[in-house]
Amino acid sequence: MSTNLKISGALVVVALAVVLGLVIAGGQSDEPTAAKPSPDTVASTPVVRADTHKLDVAADGKVTLVEFLDFECEACAAVYPLIEELRQQFAGRMTFAIRYFPLPGHRNGKIAAQAVEAASKQGKLEPMYKRMYETQKEWGESEDSKKDVFLGYAEDLGLDMTKFRADLESPATIARIEKDMQDGANLGVVSTPTLFLDGEMMNLQSAEQLRADIEAAFSAR
Repeated sequence: MSTNLKISGALVVVALAVVLGLVIAGGQSDEPTAAKPSPDTVASTPVVRADTHKLDVAADGKVTLVEFLDFECEACAAVYPLIEELRQQFAGRMTFAIRYFPLPGHRNGKIAAQAVEAASKQGKLEPMYKRMYETQKEWGESEDSKKDVFLGYAEDLGLDMTKFRADLESPATIARIEKDMQDGANLGVVSTPTLFLDGEMMNLQSAEQLRADIEAAFSAR
């Protein structure tokens, strides 16, 4: 067992407490709760599409964890260390996919998603994904645009800046994010982070419960 996993217990408990507290308090968004989608809409909407971004891919494809996320969401940043530990713990065994779901109450949530999507077009999805969470306290919860900050991240990653600038606000990038948002709404996502395990929305209660649910998914295959 790695050092990261040995020390995870206390940190994960704190992270999940933060996540659940924000969910219960409605801290992710001041927007009204969306109407619940119909069963037919939920059934016809894929949790994972062919072009969905996957940070990890299991050879057997038996177990898939999907996170609908908002890079400006404090709860998403709080659960990020847990997700990284789960990726390490189940490396090679579990597919982990991300889908964009920037919340309307966050000034820079959507442009952050656009920056990650633009970076993905140069093979730097994961480094930009990590950078957003690792620096969220520096740019999150601001009323000012942080576009220039994200351009700086792209420069740090050595990206082609002409291409990055073009992709950042291209119709294709925006359409990609809006497609994820629409799928999320159709699936009943109203807050972030929202996790789906093998197509089923999860009730995030604790780190240990999440691990147990993943282990159960393996046993069921």
